[in-house]
Amino acid sequence: MRRPPSSPGCSATTSRPSPPGSIRRWPRRGRSLADRFEVVRDPLWDNIRLDGAALRALDTPAVQRLRYVRQLGHAFLVYPGATHSRFEHALGAYHLTKSALTALAERGELDAASEEDRLAARLAALLHDIGHYPFSHSLEEAGFLHHESLGVAKLSRGELGEVLDDVGGPGLAIRIGALIRGESDSPLGGLISGSLDLDKIEYLSRDARMCGVPYGAVDVDRLLASLTLVESGPDRWEIGVHEKGISALESLLFAKYQMYRNVYWHHAVRSATCMFKRAVRRAVADGVLTPAAIAEATDGSLMTALLAADPTGLAAQVQERRLFKRAVDVPASDVTGAAQPWLSDDPDLLERVEDAIAVEAGLRAGQLLLDFPVRASMLAVDLPLRTRSGAVERLTDAGRAGQLGLPKVADALYGSARRLRVFTEGRASAQLDGLMALVAMPAAEVGRRLAENAPLLR
Repeated sequence: MRRPPSSPGCSATTSRPSPPGSIRRWPRRGRSLADRFEVVRDPLWDNIRLDGAALRALDTPAVQRLRYVRQLGHAFLVYPGATHSRFEHALGAYHLTKSALTALAERGELDAASEEDRLAARLAALLHDIGHYPFSHSLEEAGFLHHESLGVAKLSRGELGEVLDDVGGPGLAIRIGALIRGESDSPLGGLISGSLDLDKIEYLSRDARMCGVPYGAVDVDRLLASLTLVESGPDRWEIGVHEKGISALESLLFAKYQMYRNVYWHHAVRSATCMFKRAVRRAVADGVLTPAAIAEATDGSLMTALLAADPTGLAAQVQERRLFKRAVDVPASDVTGAAQPWLSDDPDLLERVEDAIAVEAGLRAGQLLLDFPVRASMLAVDLPLRTRSGAVERLTDAGRAGQLGLPKVADALYGSARRLRVFTEGRASAQLDGLMALVAMPAAEVGRRLAENAPLLR
């Protein structure tokens, strides 16, 4: 991305000395910000053309860190090609956003969006993952602050904050943050957060390509051609889809289901994720790591820190792919009773439960891990539909007769993709027959039994 410095004497501009250990960024001379661009070759989208504002944001430490954070966490332990980074994904999301804006402009549909809205949308696509932890979403599952909150905070700090102020004024970071959080009133908010956001289209396409699986096939060109800006209320505009894009939208939703079922929630990926979460939580509890340090870490630096001081031994086991094996594996559709929220929302209670039932099953504390991942919005749909007659309707989870049928079977598909699993190191000497009753037990009752050292599985 960076150009070499001019030879001495070629310019009267004198650069200030850089602080020790920093990367010197040479000024791009001779062109205004609006005229600057560079082209990046990408294995998925071919040529990605970056404008001047994107180039400046791209060269900040907050964005460069994403080169060293893998997009799919521990999926590379199953799919060796899944080593692509969040940096690549950010470039792809930016590219698709520019393509969508171009398509809308060519049809004369961007009048409702100001130049400030368009700039904020492009940069929000590029910057939406800057707060991401190492190893995908595993640490959010472990109780750490959501990555979007961390990312929005970074928009107004350090070199990136200075760049955004310089490029678009002090309000730009606020606009971008609102887009990332899904709280923006911009007409282009749906490109960044929503049923048809371009982040989703990008990661499904890229993840499938890099994993070498056919499940993530999305009709991207058709989807982009079907985007439309719809007046959904008085002086309120939002991104919708034309009726001709219904089939492409269904391809997106079904690709998401297939990728969760076959890649994101693959049993070995989930085993490694559960082991990693337990190792990081222990390191934080012991004071070896802090949440602030973890938020700035990369995959490599975090694993190095864990391997240096991990009394559980789990980090080394994940590193060497000595993963816990499945003792229980049932689809959510076969789970009797309603699983309680503490399974996903209370990692402290979950850890106490795991250790207690490990002992009941004849194992040591830490040798049993319980997993029941949640993605309630997997197939959620809520966006305007412009019909062939020009009328505007609303596509929701109820679908639309004769048009969008997939949401009507969303619960069944989600129940098929989501699985309740117990991973163990070694073979349990006792049956886990009471597991179904346990996961349906309210948190207060679980806490009471733990406090009284009462059995959880019977």
